[in-house]
Amino acid sequence: MDQHTTWLLSNLLAAVLLPPLSLILLGAFGWILLKRFPGLGKSLITASFALLYLLASPLVADHLLGLLEKDIKLLQAQDMHRAQAIVILGGGVYRDAPEYGQDSAGTLTLARLQYGAHLHRMTGLPILVTGGNPEDGLPEAQIMRQTLEDHFGVPVKWIEPRAYNTAQNARFSAEILLPIGIKKVLVVSHAWHMPRARYAFEKVGMHLLPAPTQFANPPQPIDTGYSLFDFIPNARALEKSYFALHELIGLVWYRLTL
Repeated sequence: MDQHTTWLLSNLLAAVLLPPLSLILLGAFGWILLKRFPGLGKSLITASFALLYLLASPLVADHLLGLLEKDIKLLQAQDMHRAQAIVILGGGVYRDAPEYGQDSAGTLTLARLQYGAHLHRMTGLPILVTGGNPEDGLPEAQIMRQTLEDHFGVPVKWIEPRAYNTAQNARFSAEILLPIGIKKVLVVSHAWHMPRARYAFEKVGMHLLPAPTQFANPPQPIDTGYSLFDFIPNARALEKSYFALHELIGLVWYRLTL
């Protein structure tokens, strides 16, 4: 099975397992069972609505992301001194952006590029960007380099344009860096993505020094108590739950397969 087919199948499986499609399928299955097994059918429909409410509630969504971020700390000064390079992980592409007339970096990727540029200015460390092209268009790494150089004024030393997922980000980055003696790297990604990135990089012999950005739950939170809006579902909270479940499932999968 080629790399593109593997990427397609893994994304189809993720769509089935993750909200909102998983909840729609659960409710639909309950509806199908209503005539023959009314009790079970009603239970499944009720469960789909209950899970939709919970996963779309800010309180639950933030708690799920907090499970991933609980051991992730802000970048430490000593890690900046120990690092030999900065590796920025791609987080998605804005394809055929009409305002730019070409592909552009997606929202998640832009947040990582911004922090990576900031770290480069602080440390002077060379940058590697990693991200492939599972769809038509430029490889994500090439878009990342253009964004860093044209919009942030920061040079990129290496591009890794083949990776379709975090495990491949790590493996293909290691193939570039380890042969030239670079093992300790600041890896830039979202805080909730860092546990999976750490596992993948350590599995290929890299020493990951976490450089997390965009914390959903700040490392030093201010306890303001709960508010009414913590219990009111919204699309942003559902997106957070999607990211959290995606990472938790991915982390389990990596521990089983890498």
